[in-house]
Amino acid sequence: MSNREGTPKFPDSYIGDKSIEYDNSTWMERNQKKTTLLCLQYLRDDKLDNLGNYNVLDGNHYIIVDLGCGSGFSSEILVDSGHRVIGIDILIDMLSKAKTKKKNLENKKNLELILADINYLPLRKASINHIISISAYNFIIYGTETIRDKFKTVNNTAIYLKKILKPKGRIIIEFYPKDEKELEIFISSFNNNGFDGFMIKKNPAQKAGQTYLLLKKR
Repeated sequence: MSNREGTPKFPDSYIGDKSIEYDNSTWMERNQKKTTLLCLQYLRDDKLDNLGNYNVLDGNHYIIVDLGCGSGFSSEILVDSGHRVIGIDILIDMLSKAKTKKKNLENKKNLELILADINYLPLRKASINHIISISAYNFIIYGTETIRDKFKTVNNTAIYLKKILKPKGRIIIEFYPKDEKELEIFISSFNNNGFDGFMIKKNPAQKAGQTYLLLKKR
């Protein structure tokens, strides 16, 4: 997430002393939790209901994967909202802080934390209701050198996310593509691999920066 000190760099901004600084930031906590609440609203967006094959979500409590859960700010909100949550992160420094937060949750049994790569999730086919990702999804292309490598990574990830979602499954992503070209790579990966959806930006003229993708499984 962009902050008052500039855009964080993965993974340097999330390991060692930086992970402690991140976790202790009141500003970061407030913004991450506010964004998570907004993503929960987007999960039931009327436009998403009507996109493609019309459907409305049943019930109020779901199994939700928190992709790139970081130090657990988003997972806290999801659990407190009544969901069973599987928090996934690749960085042990961040996940250890999420584990500390879990101890203080009233419904700690509803949070499972897993150290894993978003591209290689240890989850069964059709086992998840929905997926939410806060300020992390753009990191899946970290380390890719070419456009071809980026396309391959995002497409393989989209295919796998569709596989683990149940029917009517939805994905809400808040992330920070660096430019319009990178954004298009992410959007096309979902459009070409079994998802309907659309994008939301606070400033429609904005070419990069904070972006929401609202998606549902076809």
